[in-house]
Amino acid sequence: MPVAPLVDSSLTSRSVRVRAKDVVFVKGLLEASEGLGALFAERGGDLVIAAHPSRELELEELLADLVREIGAIIERRSDNTSDSLNV
Repeated sequence: MPVAPLVDSSLTSRSVRVRAKDVVFVKGLLEASEGLGALFAERGGDLVIAAHPSRELELEELLADLVREIGAIIERRSDNTSDSLNV
């Protein structure tokens, strides 16, 4: 099942691209973040992370760390547009 039907506009979501070998690392960080969000793997290192809007700032902090630590590429997902996250 594609990710699109599972993530709707009531959630804050980001497209995240990491190396395939880093997917387990990202999943572990997200799981250790006390329910911050859900991770959906589309293929290889192409991920979607969705969170409740009340946790958006925490999500942004985690994603900024991923950009610095492993070179993740982050894009905002909303209304079929995407803006790259510049950190």
